[in-house]
Amino acid sequence: MARRPLPRILSSGSASITRGREFARTAADSATDVLHPLITVTRGLRLLAGAGRQKWAATPRDRRGHVLFLVAACVLGVALIPYGSFLALVSVMGAAAWKGRERTPARTGPDEAETARLRSLYEALVPHFSVAEDPGPLFSHGGDWDKAFGSSYAFDGDGRLTRLQVTYPAYFPDGDAASRTRVERVLDAKSGRGREYHFVWDAEGNRLSMTVLDPLPTTIAAQRFVTAPGETVLGFTDADAVRRTVPVRDGDAVRDAAPVIWRTGPRSTEPHLLAVGHPGSGTTTLLRSLALQALQHGDVLVVEGGGTGEYGCLAGRDGVLAVERGLSGALATLEWAAHETERRLIAADRARQAGHPAPEDVGRPLWILLDRPSALGHLAASEGRPDPQDLLQVPLRHGRAAGVTVVLAEQFDSLDALSETVRVHTRARAVLGPATRDQVETVLGTQPHTTPTPQVPPGRGYARLGTGAVLRLQVPATPDPYDAATSETHRQAVLDLLPGGQGPVERAREAERAEEYGTAGPVAVHKDPLIVAPAAAEG
Repeated sequence: MARRPLPRILSSGSASITRGREFARTAADSATDVLHPLITVTRGLRLLAGAGRQKWAATPRDRRGHVLFLVAACVLGVALIPYGSFLALVSVMGAAAWKGRERTPARTGPDEAETARLRSLYEALVPHFSVAEDPGPLFSHGGDWDKAFGSSYAFDGDGRLTRLQVTYPAYFPDGDAASRTRVERVLDAKSGRGREYHFVWDAEGNRLSMTVLDPLPTTIAAQRFVTAPGETVLGFTDADAVRRTVPVRDGDAVRDAAPVIWRTGPRSTEPHLLAVGHPGSGTTTLLRSLALQALQHGDVLVVEGGGTGEYGCLAGRDGVLAVERGLSGALATLEWAAHETERRLIAADRARQAGHPAPEDVGRPLWILLDRPSALGHLAASEGRPDPQDLLQVPLRHGRAAGVTVVLAEQFDSLDALSETVRVHTRARAVLGPATRDQVETVLGTQPHTTPTPQVPPGRGYARLGTGAVLRLQVPATPDPYDAATSETHRQAVLDLLPGGQGPVERAREAERAEEYGTAGPVAVHKDPLIVAPAAAEG
């Protein structure tokens, strides 16, 4: 059957209707352009009127009369001023135009890339936050991520998550450390590696908060810190982790930083410290920083098991009793330290029984810094000599009462070589350098609330004092001043903290100058006091 053509009026009417729509749209756009100032002013007047009503509603009733009187006085003053009404009208129109201007609408939700990232993160958490028996699961494949994440998220300029709050079901075992670790690893992997995330589990509200932490500053060098006697700065941490700040020089500026304070002495609950890390992680830097702080009020004894000469700047300084690198010297020095600890205990006990204060030499702190004791232990075992760690039993057990503090630094690969006495009595711990969560837990006794990053600067890690919280740590830059790779700024900062006396480099320079100038050259003045009187001349 042949198809009939449309009537002429219908076929020609569609074109005229299209032309009419285009004309009406053009006329509306033209009218909008012409009337745009009027529309802007009208919108502004409406907003000003609404703000005035809100202000009037917020005004207490007993003050409304005063407000009305003030407004009437202003209107009367404007009316009496020449051209006052005209100026007032122009001002109101200008304010209305400014108030009613078009603004760029604020973004109220994530864009497509951010939505895809949130959806991917939601799907990755489904196996951990869902069970087959749940009739109304909060997490399900293809489900709505808005219910789990809500609006508690934030992105940086690169589209990576910086803050997220996850609502999880009540049956999730948030008290199990292994379950929490699996979820944290998923969030770390999906949110972007290479950053440090802080996790807070709210078991009561079934919420998990994840925040990206800013890296700790590495520009704080060695300096005199504002601390009381018996307080030592291990490093610096986040501002919200501790309740104390100290002024520090950060480059050319002075600012307040949050320190990790370690208290030593008779009233300390963690009198000894153990620092663990990989080679180049900054454990030697930590010991050098502690030595410079300890020399302000006490004496220091250094035993270096690695034999690299990292503590050569301390040799010959006032307050430094010895810097030993060989096995024989280390054994003799540690044996003397054990006898000194016993002597201090006996002297303090006798003074206490007699009702007298402790002698001055007993009250002066003594620090024993032992770097890499496992290396000395292996060398002693090969020669059939006692392990240097065995000589630390007396200082470790009775050091708090005798004013003796022991600090040890060891590497992860030799951690098993530490004796049981060292493990038990070193309750202040520090882990420096790149380390896994399991390694951190092995040393500190618990896992950190952050995700360790694979690459960190020297001196970066975690610290825990006794049973306290795990804190992020950045050790002040305290390099070896005799190292050629040390910058001039850090070298001078360390040299300024060294006490009087001459180190080996200074003595070598003086010997070179004496050899160059001969007997006519400058003569060095010995500043140390004489220990014995000079002998009388005979004849």
